[in-house]
Amino acid sequence: MTQKLDNLQAALEAALGGRIKQFKRDRGEITITVAAADWSEVATQLRDDSRLRFEQLIDLCGMDMSAYRDEPNDRARYLVVSHLLSVSLNWRLRVKVFAPDDDLPVVPSVTPIWSSANWFEREAFDLYGIIFEGHADLRRILTDYGFIGHPMRKDFPVSGHVEMRYDAETRRVVYQPVTIEPREITPRVIREDNYGGLH
Repeated sequence: MTQKLDNLQAALEAALGGRIKQFKRDRGEITITVAAADWSEVATQLRDDSRLRFEQLIDLCGMDMSAYRDEPNDRARYLVVSHLLSVSLNWRLRVKVFAPDDDLPVVPSVTPIWSSANWFEREAFDLYGIIFEGHADLRRILTDYGFIGHPMRKDFPVSGHVEMRYDAETRRVVYQPVTIEPREITPRVIREDNYGGLH
């Protein structure tokens, strides 16, 4: 396994050079970080370069790093993580791309490079509000079209902003402000003699 990772590392460094902003090798996996401005070019090279041949994008997700492990974070808030697979060379790679603007997170779409990114990018847009520039059909995929906000952001309220219900008078679904009042839920403690077989 070590020789295989050595070969992948050497191929990545030769092909991408200074476009790799951060390189991490941990637990038998390689993770690279590239700039959003370089992502389309890097993705194309990862797919087409004969030394790399990452034919498949097997996963892509968004992340909100605003309170990551409760540590101060001087990096950008939104991150896109892609997992790539080379079937022909039998190796995997994780690629991280930070969106440079926290107020309007934009990252280039890789759907033209790997068509499997289509729904993954729509999911990251829906849940985190990350815009994938160049995506042909960037719209919500999990939440309703009228949904307000992006529910996986760490500043999104637990109870949401609006709720929907069926209104019998208008005979349709209507949206209204959330009517749930926040409450503290305290678990009930059961104290019984011989509970769990203890004497």
